[in-house]
Amino acid sequence: MSSGFTTNSTPAPNLSPIAPEVRVLGIRHHGPGSAKSVVRALKEMQPDAILVEGPSDANDILPVIAHPELQPPVALLVYVPDEPKRSVFYPFAVFSPEYQAIRYGITNNITVNFMDLPACHQLAQKEENITDSEPGSPLPVTKQDPMAYLAEAAGYSDSERWWEHMVEHRRDSTDLFSAILEAMSELRSSLPVEMNPLEAQREAWMRQCIRSAQSQGHKRIAVVCGAWHAPALAELPSANKDAEILKGLPKVKTQATLVPWTYRRLSYFSGYGAGIESPGWYDHLWTTDDNIAINWMTRVAHLLREEDLDASSAHIIEAVRLAECLAALRECSLPGLDEMNEAAKTVFCFGSDVPMRLIAEKLIISDRMGKVPEDIPTVPLQQDLLREQKRLRMPAEPTQKTMDLDLRKPNDLDRSHLLHRMSLLGIDWGIPTEVSGKKGTFHEVWIVQWQPEFSVSLIEAARWGNTVYDAASSYARNLADKANDLPSLARILDKALLADIPEAVHHLMARIEAESAVASDIFHLMDALPPLVNIIRYGNVRQTDTQMVKRVADGLIVRICIGLPGACSSLDDEAAHEMFNRLIATNSAVVLLNDEDHLESWKQVLLKLADQNNLNGLIAGRCCRILLDAGKFDAEEAACRLGLALSRAVEPSQAAAWVEGFLVGSGLLLLHTDIIWQVLDEWVMSLPRDSFTELLPILKRTFSTFPAPERRQMGERIKRGLSPSTQTTPTDTRLDHTQAEAVLPIIARLLGIGGE
Repeated sequence: MSSGFTTNSTPAPNLSPIAPEVRVLGIRHHGPGSAKSVVRALKEMQPDAILVEGPSDANDILPVIAHPELQPPVALLVYVPDEPKRSVFYPFAVFSPEYQAIRYGITNNITVNFMDLPACHQLAQKEENITDSEPGSPLPVTKQDPMAYLAEAAGYSDSERWWEHMVEHRRDSTDLFSAILEAMSELRSSLPVEMNPLEAQREAWMRQCIRSAQSQGHKRIAVVCGAWHAPALAELPSANKDAEILKGLPKVKTQATLVPWTYRRLSYFSGYGAGIESPGWYDHLWTTDDNIAINWMTRVAHLLREEDLDASSAHIIEAVRLAECLAALRECSLPGLDEMNEAAKTVFCFGSDVPMRLIAEKLIISDRMGKVPEDIPTVPLQQDLLREQKRLRMPAEPTQKTMDLDLRKPNDLDRSHLLHRMSLLGIDWGIPTEVSGKKGTFHEVWIVQWQPEFSVSLIEAARWGNTVYDAASSYARNLADKANDLPSLARILDKALLADIPEAVHHLMARIEAESAVASDIFHLMDALPPLVNIIRYGNVRQTDTQMVKRVADGLIVRICIGLPGACSSLDDEAAHEMFNRLIATNSAVVLLNDEDHLESWKQVLLKLADQNNLNGLIAGRCCRILLDAGKFDAEEAACRLGLALSRAVEPSQAAAWVEGFLVGSGLLLLHTDIIWQVLDEWVMSLPRDSFTELLPILKRTFSTFPAPERRQMGERIKRGLSPSTQTTPTDTRLDHTQAEAVLPIIARLLGIGGE
């Protein structure tokens, strides 16, 4: 079984060139044909030891790979416990030759060991945070892919297709590995290869492992390695030479585990260095012994039918015939993926690329996700997450799924808490989206999708606690201690409340109260207010206590009202735009809070700003608009102020800024208030040609913020040449209380309040 012999950098006995009972099986990582050939070769050879390319310090995890509950694809994860981001993945699919060799050895009670340079040495030499790898990715430095030379000699333009046709489609293993060894030996001796120092160390370590196996008395040793490495292991140079290469290797402490993987992450489209183009297709090649084309086209037909696309038995027959004809014309023993795709596109898709994208996503790549046994060594945080996923019926799935949570239901509320806690820890298992078509604030919609890399993030987050709750709470408190401004603290508090971690909330409130007592930056005060008001307004949906948040918000509003006039004095255009956005956000927060005292104080400070002489036009215009919407100004007052802002005494650029601040976002005011339309129309008509050209971009920017229907109505009104003087008498906007009271009972019934 595993750990049958030791491997270290101490020189093994100086043995003669490799004995006949040692057979090197050069393979392609994640190749189904290679995997089948390896299994057949092992059955023929009946070895008493199997060495597999993989990190030697992960030997203890080998028995788990043969566990009956393990379902590939999975990945061996080796990481530095104190720095989990310093880690390396070694993915295995069911069709990976290494996986099949390990399973064969363990199930037949044969000694199996990894033989590659231990990850404790490799990670000590790497500066990258996270490295995707496979057991022994060859890194020779050449001007061209070495396989491309062989492919070109055989008349192929693509080395991947050459290897697939020559190796992966083979149905026998007779002399295959001898031929691979001969071809790779010729390549390594003929090509201008500059060996990466790390690769030299890896191959030296592999040779030491072979020597160690020989010294322990194994007579038939099978060596499973990447084809490029095969010549380097077929003959053993002096052990002292290899020991010299391995001398003084740096080392770090590592731990190993297995984590679920996905076929999508196994593909090179994900950025995986040893990725393959078609993991779903390779899975089909591995699991299907006969009638490969028929079974594949049948799966294509089933997929298209599920999407309500036409796919009949006649389509399957014709597509199979076409694929086989193409293979025969190209002198291929079997139809490959190219032939299958061309036939499917012609017969099923009628030449369209759109259905082919579906076939590529669902079948050729596939979203299959593996599974590891529950008793595999993991950090406590991972175990707690698994328990929570089972309790809440939220399995980790690789496919993107929309989850609509009703926060009035206990189970959905707990799901929301879990997703928010994971998000707080930086693990974006779920992404919240805008709620549309839902009544009330008790709905949350999430896009949920599990990524294999989250395993590393969980290990990293484990230092904050052994449960998701404890880790999120500790991490939030740590963030609070590091935050040095009110807006950051307010955002963290919002996340902590959504995650339902009371200890962190109390800690954050103490920090916010202390910070707000000494904060003097009006921008920070205004940035901190909206998230706090959101907590106050909507916190009761989650049954959270918001009284302490209300006290802080009350103090912020008072201080904002006192400091705002001074902060708005003599702003240049860039600073005015920053203040403009904060002014809108603060106004929305005060209105949302719906406190009469605060509303009145806010209106008074806006009145003061509107009358301030040195105020930027953008800010003055927005203040006037807010006061008009709040009922503090009527249309005549707003029109009067607009007229003053557009007078000849005001710089045209400031006048345009005033118009932008007053109108941006909505054109209904212009459409329904003739007096304001007339003032603006007269100002535009009076502008000199040069000034109009200069201000046109500002006006276009303002009007571009209006919804399309509003802009269309304005255009039609101008086209008709209508002016206020030719309009009918303005509609009386005074409120008729008698008519209003008549509809109140109907509105109450629609809202579900009050009596019948």
